[in-house]
Amino acid sequence: MARTVGIGIQSFEKIRRNNCFYVDKTGFIKEWWENQDDVTLITRPRRFGKTLMMDTLEQFFSIKYKENGELFEGLSIWKEEKPYEQRCFHSGRQAVL
Repeated sequence: MARTVGIGIQSFEKIRRNNCFYVDKTGFIKEWWENQDDVTLITRPRRFGKTLMMDTLEQFFSIKYKENGELFEGLSIWKEEKPYEQRCFHSGRQAVL
């Protein structure tokens, strides 16, 4: 199946399942988690993927999506030492807004 550009798609799951082009920004999850900041302010111009990043964080941490691990296969966060175990440990333990 040919890849398409998912203009306006703000769902990480939809982008990955429909094989749309995706710029891998999942390394941000590890960086953000390891910084252990109390508050994170993400400022970017419009159309720079802020909503998509928030949806990606929700997919990664929320217990509601615990069966969607395959969406992260091949991405930078999955290349970490033990991403599945880390994900299971953090799933459902963090407030996902």
